[in-house]
Amino acid sequence: MTPRALLFALLLILAVASPALAFRITDPWPDAAQVQGVRREVVAFPSSDPFAPADIGHAPRRSVSALLFLPADAAPNHATPAVVMLHGAAGMIGDRAIYGPQLAAMGIAVLLVETYDSRRDLATTFIERVLHITETMFVADAYGALRYLAARPEIDAGRVALAGFSYGGMATEYAMYAQIAHAFAPSGPYFAGHVAFYAPCIARFADSRTTGAPLLMLYGAEDELIRPTRCAEVAADLRQGGSRVETIAYPGAVHQWDGGMSRRLIGRQLAGCRFRVERSGTVRDQATYLPMSGPFLRKVILGLCTGSRPYPIGRDDAVRARSNHDFGAFLQQVFSAPHG
Repeated sequence: MTPRALLFALLLILAVASPALAFRITDPWPDAAQVQGVRREVVAFPSSDPFAPADIGHAPRRSVSALLFLPADAAPNHATPAVVMLHGAAGMIGDRAIYGPQLAAMGIAVLLVETYDSRRDLATTFIERVLHITETMFVADAYGALRYLAARPEIDAGRVALAGFSYGGMATEYAMYAQIAHAFAPSGPYFAGHVAFYAPCIARFADSRTTGAPLLMLYGAEDELIRPTRCAEVAADLRQGGSRVETIAYPGAVHQWDGGMSRRLIGRQLAGCRFRVERSGTVRDQATYLPMSGPFLRKVILGLCTGSRPYPIGRDDAVRARSNHDFGAFLQQVFSAPHG
């Protein structure tokens, strides 16, 4: 038995032995099509529209919609752990939505946040969304979702993790930095753990201090949006800032292995983009030094740093099974840890 498998087995034993833990992660995960009894609610919560971190605290307010999955036996005793999920640039596609019933069947609530659909007044097309709806708005929604869950009688506010996919994965990493977390939630609560699925590592922070929560970075070894050396730099920043970071690269996998599309080329390359988030909250392009302070400059910066060559995406059920295992083991560690 490998060390990872042994740790996973021990944590499963702990979960079964401890009545305080209201979840049971299995391997493999339940078949979403066979899940019965999960409670599903359409909910809404307050958020805001900060274009950049510098805008946090004085951005327009808005209501954001989300889909909440609760375990059938979730009691109003604040015992149920939860995962907030942020979608990618394609929106909350149905293939990712099945994480909701799968995790809820194992005792973990899931809140799928609809960042794009909640901002149809700002943008509706793919390009408009990329230009007008920023990573910082995704983070605003993440912390709005956390506040919402903390007020739910079923949810243990100390055991809420944040997971994001691609564009949402970048926001998931943003949310770890103390500079961002304290601006959105001066008195907490903060996320107990962060999981970034195939997040392009294009931004680094001048202030690398974190909330101390751990991060799991998952990406495909053949993903052309990922520069492993760049992700290693971001991981080193976060470790220096106070977080434990684990990185897993899946051989042969490309972008969006948990989606429904067969392997194909799509979109435009942005792996060459390099941004820096200053202590002031300004996001600056490292090549031109231009500040990403609005849609026009964002369009200019992205136009200069994105390549014309498409990148591969593709469903891979074997990789999804492996990432489910790794995701589940991470949640088991995070939700089993003592918290005050």
